[in-house]
Amino acid sequence: MARKFVCAFCVSLLFAIAAAGCGISGRFTKEEPLHNGILQDDNDFIVVGYSQIGSESDWRSANTQSFKETLTPQNGYYLLYEDAQQKQENQLKSVRNFILQEVDYIVLDPVVESGWDTVLAEAKDAGIPVIIVDRQVVVEDDSLYTCWVGSNFQKQGERAGEWLAAYLESQGRPDNVNIVTVQGTVGSTAQIGRTKGFRKVLSKHRGWKMLDSQSGEFTQAKGQEVMKYFLDTYDDIDVVVSENDNMTFGAVEAIEASGKTCGPDGEMIVISFDAVQTALQFMADGRINADFECNPLLGPLVRDIIERLQKGETVEKYQFVEEQYFDSSMDLEEILKNRVY
Repeated sequence: MARKFVCAFCVSLLFAIAAAGCGISGRFTKEEPLHNGILQDDNDFIVVGYSQIGSESDWRSANTQSFKETLTPQNGYYLLYEDAQQKQENQLKSVRNFILQEVDYIVLDPVVESGWDTVLAEAKDAGIPVIIVDRQVVVEDDSLYTCWVGSNFQKQGERAGEWLAAYLESQGRPDNVNIVTVQGTVGSTAQIGRTKGFRKVLSKHRGWKMLDSQSGEFTQAKGQEVMKYFLDTYDDIDVVVSENDNMTFGAVEAIEASGKTCGPDGEMIVISFDAVQTALQFMADGRINADFECNPLLGPLVRDIIERLQKGETVEKYQFVEEQYFDSSMDLEEILKNRVY
């Protein structure tokens, strides 16, 4: 049964470590029920330990904020947040810390898919439900986690490929194109799914040639570096598939710095993923052709799952968020007015 407390000693220690800047960054604010670093009336709160991958992208920041704005004391939650800084070993430590603190629930957004069996078994033995979000885990026993919540990354990749086929046809362009892919962190669920989905469509088009694929690690700087290499190596790139917006920003900068053009009126077609506000503005400015949404606002859905579990209800093992795509033919200025991330 889920516990409704965090021991005063553990929380005091956590607070001291956070203040010392040692890597634990729990969400302590003046509105929260703390007095001298000790959680007050903790039986009134559902305590959630949240291990986030990092803060490598605009999407990730919006994803983190969604949880921080949802799992609040005002809503009956006490959130312990840790940033893993892109390292699985940090996440393993975080989860074990949450187990020692006897949190009620653990929310894990895993850096990579493998290597979680042991620590998830420890959480299960401690009776703490684990909710996996965004990226997935591959374990021998899927009962080690309660459920997974996130995007259908393979479907995103397939939709991007289908969009490209339709776009080429609508433009009267031949179905013979040279493609490069700036991949995300290799081994992550988003990278695996988007790559697999796009290549599934690519395999149906004999004229599509994948010149190269390299990881941009989901960061703008690395995306720019990889795109510069592609430009220096290949003279005939027609399509750039970039597996997240921040890498796309870097790729566009590299293309423009080389003296070439991209977007609807440019030499290269640019396809991106995530669809954050800045990317849609890039599209409105004619620098990106299409962007496939990855909805980062998972906090409310996770809160709903926790509250159902609190009532003893069964939840579905896999839950997908609703998503859409955007391209340069749409009224992007109007869309941006109502965009929340």
